[in-house]
Amino acid sequence: MRKNLPLLFAFALVFNLLSTVSFAADVDKAKWNDGKSLFKSNCASCHNPKVAQTGPALMGVTKRWEDGAAYQGKPGTYWLHMWIKNWSDAVAAKNPYAVNIQNYAPSEMNRFPSLKDEDIDKILLYVENPDAGSPAPAAATAPGAGGAAAKPEESSNTTLYLLGILMFVLAGILVAVTRRLDTVLSEQKGVKVEPGTPFYKTRSFIAAAILIVFVGSIFWLAEGGIRLGRQKGYQPTQPIRFSHQLHAGKHKIDCQYCHTSAAKGKASGIPTLNTCMNCHKAVSKGPVYGTEEIAKIYKAVGWDPEKKVYSGTPKPIEWVRIHNLPDHVYFNHSQHVVAGKVQCQTCHGPVETMAEVYQYAPLSMGWCVNCHRQTEVQFASNNYYSTYEKLHEDLKNKKIDKVTVEKIGGTECAKCHY
Repeated sequence: MRKNLPLLFAFALVFNLLSTVSFAADVDKAKWNDGKSLFKSNCASCHNPKVAQTGPALMGVTKRWEDGAAYQGKPGTYWLHMWIKNWSDAVAAKNPYAVNIQNYAPSEMNRFPSLKDEDIDKILLYVENPDAGSPAPAAATAPGAGGAAAKPEESSNTTLYLLGILMFVLAGILVAVTRRLDTVLSEQKGVKVEPGTPFYKTRSFIAAAILIVFVGSIFWLAEGGIRLGRQKGYQPTQPIRFSHQLHAGKHKIDCQYCHTSAAKGKASGIPTLNTCMNCHKAVSKGPVYGTEEIAKIYKAVGWDPEKKVYSGTPKPIEWVRIHNLPDHVYFNHSQHVVAGKVQCQTCHGPVETMAEVYQYAPLSMGWCVNCHRQTEVQFASNNYYSTYEKLHEDLKNKKIDKVTVEKIGGTECAKCHY
């Protein structure tokens, strides 16, 4: 038993380290998801982490304040929190950094006094790491009808598995070194040491290796089954290279200007060619592809750009659908957009930064349920929820401080499966 102690200790170290890393990753991921949700509901109307919009791009804001805003013995992060809650308080305190940036667009800067410090920290975690939960879009095209092969959702535990293998190898090296040191010490004491069995041939090592391979295989099969049919990262090749980055990002065209049925029905709808022509009767040349892509619109709609008349036979553009839900799932855009006041980016990601749109979120049941558990329903001045008298009374009496979708039945099976 004594001979196996180094080996047992090494394996205990491996499993303890892996469980610790897994727990830390889960906590960070949870905070990142919370920060993303808070950012979308509070900040996204004016800011983007990487692209300047109404307000400046926010990535790097923490370091900028840490480096430049320390004042009156308090760190820059203290003043950053104050700025987010009420920027005018930081200016009134005469913080030089705050004073220098107060004229960026003070009339448009919102105040968020109800945000807690831990909520702000979560927002900053997301802002500084906006791509932490986003896959690289798939680029390879698949054979067949105009699309790219769905990129499998990358396992969040891939790094953990590789770390486990590395630690397993290090455990073996540790055991070998420990045994060699025991041999050297014994020889120095004049004790004759009989050649022993190599550690990788011992029963303990073989049993541990089999156990690790078995458990790893179970996790690998389980994750593969969970990801089956998912399309996170799916980016098909479209018949026209339409850039949301140009239209929604640079030109600030509202999503519902093109996707008109998102606020009126179950599906958001594909824009009609007439909608495209509202602008492209006048705009015949793009900044990236010139006239090539816009000419495809003209051909499909039957527009003669020289004579400025419709002279051809119109035909539909065969766009490739990106976001698909199983047939047994019911999702209504209007309920989320009108009643829930959910921003498009919550589910579709930062489309205003996408030159080519891809599926940003997994759209899994767990992902939807978590959103329903975390998302606060906007009760104020929202007649859609006027019949929930008990919840309104509890809010008024401060028995509860918010109402999530879960509290109005948003996690009941029949809400989405019927």
